[in-house]
Amino acid sequence: MPPPDLFDVSSDADLPLAARLRPTHLNDVVGQDALLRDGGPLKQFIAAQRLPSMILWGPPGVGKTTLARLLAAAIQAELIELSAVTAGVRDVRDEIAAARARRQQGKRTVLFIDEVHRFNKAQQDALLPHVENGVVTLIGATTENPAFEVNRALLSRVKVFRLESLGQAALASVLDRALQAVGINADRVDAEARQLLIHAADGDGRRLLNILDGALAGLGSANLTAVAIQGALIAEPRRFDKRGDYFYDQISALHKAVRGSSPDAALYWLARMLDGGCDALYIARRVVRMSTEDVGAAEPRAQRWALDAWDTLERLGSPEGDLSLAQ
Repeated sequence: MPPPDLFDVSSDADLPLAARLRPTHLNDVVGQDALLRDGGPLKQFIAAQRLPSMILWGPPGVGKTTLARLLAAAIQAELIELSAVTAGVRDVRDEIAAARARRQQGKRTVLFIDEVHRFNKAQQDALLPHVENGVVTLIGATTENPAFEVNRALLSRVKVFRLESLGQAALASVLDRALQAVGINADRVDAEARQLLIHAADGDGRRLLNILDGALAGLGSANLTAVAIQGALIAEPRRFDKRGDYFYDQISALHKAVRGSSPDAALYWLARMLDGGCDALYIARRVVRMSTEDVGAAEPRAQRWALDAWDTLERLGSPEGDLSLAQ
């Protein structure tokens, strides 16, 4: 029986566009060439039909769940999916027992645990012997750095693969596939709308498809314009988190922009963090640190300016006080 057509949207019409267009073959996965190129690590494992336990680490919308499903299918293993948000030790034990019975019949089991970093130590420890003796092949997915969120004992038994945010070329490919799937010719999409959609996706393929899905609602025979995309972007927050990887990546980028004497980049990362909901007073404290750590003797007045900006922010609050940080 042939695999389902990637672009067959005749069924499950009520599903979100991102769910309907989930890749059904490894060749359809975009943006992860380092892992999936010919001779890449995952392709080698598939060729050998031996898949190690692994952690897939990367931001949302880059294909972690899809990749787990396709890898399990590639080695003809039974795939069991659990979410660390809702599953407990008992759920894990039940699936391990079923995997053990399957193994006696000569069948392999891939246990996929989404948001694996949300498992506590006891839950992670419950996996250890079964991963080590091969009862299951574990594939964990996480948006957080495994070095901080996954137990050392479990990390020593798995390989960690970093999935990257989707670049513009990969997002353009996702967009083209989606337009083809829903029957919209490329000439019906304004160039400005296309660029806005790719930029707004922020490296997240699922986000791109969700925005497109909203913009297509009620479009009819009209062209897809930037105005339609802007309408779908209402209340769509930028990718950010609270004291997570995105938070520290962005504050680090702000430091590096100042250190590299790039005012445009510094203002961009400042705006990104404020737009994402970061506490402006936190940024004010970091700006004072930049004035000594990244500027220092190159401009001795920088510290005084940074302290004045902090004082202005405390007196005015946001958004007016945000201008003092920008200055």
